[in-house]
Amino acid sequence: MLYLIPTPIGNLEDITLRALRILKEVDYILAEDTRTTGHLMKHFEIKTPLRSYHAHNEHRAIQPIIEDLLAGKKIGVVSDAGTPGISDPAFLLTRACVQHQIKICCLPGPTALIPALVMSGLPCDTFHFEGFLPHKKGRSTRIKYLTALPNTFVLYESPFRLVKCLTEIMEAGGDRKAAVVREISKVFETCHSGTLSTLIAHFMATTPKGEIVVIVEGADNKKAKNE
Repeated sequence: MLYLIPTPIGNLEDITLRALRILKEVDYILAEDTRTTGHLMKHFEIKTPLRSYHAHNEHRAIQPIIEDLLAGKKIGVVSDAGTPGISDPAFLLTRACVQHQIKICCLPGPTALIPALVMSGLPCDTFHFEGFLPHKKGRSTRIKYLTALPNTFVLYESPFRLVKCLTEIMEAGGDRKAAVVREISKVFETCHSGTLSTLIAHFMATTPKGEIVVIVEGADNKKAKNE
């Protein structure tokens, strides 16, 4: 059995009792950064062995892991924070498990996407999750695609590129409602809502820090307001 185990994105109290139990029961844990996960393990007094599993070694690491799983081992996967596989390593291993008919259990738990979307106040009955935009090649094409979508869209962004990102979205799709949510579940969590232009002005005056989620209203909602 492969267990995908979400870990806190901020407050350590966000981890579930089930996640703690599975972390103790598996034969070993695949960690994006063993140092980061080591702090979590130490806090909760969990002694399960850790093995490194990240974007730079996941291709060559998959076959030995699959062999262990086929031999009956129980293996957990964690990212530095949040749910593995969502903008973090785990997809390739999960796909390999499906191909080998190995059982997979993904525990529910922390992710930055849903809290940011819900607290933004923008429509969330249907939405598009983009993850991180390309840094260069294909970036403008992707932004044009996103701004043409009828529904709210959500993406992750670095604080160093936030103002550029908001500006590019406004240039492609016009000034519309948006929200920037920072540091979810951490001491300095904030949610700034407004229009793209007001958010750009705010973050030009106040340097953004931390992990950021950007939520932007869809083209249909913007159009409906103007009719």
